[in-house]
Amino acid sequence: MGDILMIGIAGGSGSGKTTLTKNLVNHFGDQIAVVHHDNYYYSHHDMTYEERCLLNYDCPEAFENRLMIEQLGLLKQGRSVECPVYDYAIHDRVEETKTVRPKPIIIVEGILIFAEQEILDLLDIKIFVDTDADIRLARRIRRDIRDRGRTVESVIDQWRTTVKPMYETYVEPTRKKADIIVPEGGKNAVALEMILGRIEKQLK
Repeated sequence: MGDILMIGIAGGSGSGKTTLTKNLVNHFGDQIAVVHHDNYYYSHHDMTYEERCLLNYDCPEAFENRLMIEQLGLLKQGRSVECPVYDYAIHDRVEETKTVRPKPIIIVEGILIFAEQEILDLLDIKIFVDTDADIRLARRIRRDIRDRGRTVESVIDQWRTTVKPMYETYVEPTRKKADIIVPEGGKNAVALEMILGRIEKQLK
């Protein structure tokens, strides 16, 4: 296939990365494939569930970036990959994989994708979704209770001990590496129109 446009969407947990990604998928349809950084969390089959709950999932060391870089490179070459699958409910990678096929547009989404230089080097457009911390926390509480079977207390505790400090240490500094900064995530209609136009121009 022809040149593949690889777009990175980064930002803090609950910033609106998923909403922005869904809006792009809705617009471009089957021209897009999505790769989530979260699926590359290391597996911890040797640990108990209680031990896995205590791990820091918001630092660069939590991710198997070497595998992701390898698979993104293959996708850019027009080759399919078997992407790992992570289950948030058990805090572990599962055995099955998901086939991701190359498409004209590949979105790479995750909190820390801009913290890894080799991932940055593969990205043609880098978007950082910038949303206030109180909004991100509220969204994370709703999402983790609804989709991941968490309690309010566990979400707030994780936010306080790892999510917030790791955002300040690792995620927020990568903001300056973005080509486009989107305030308020996928609900920013003006920014979305600008991004759609930029992608359509590059595809032509």
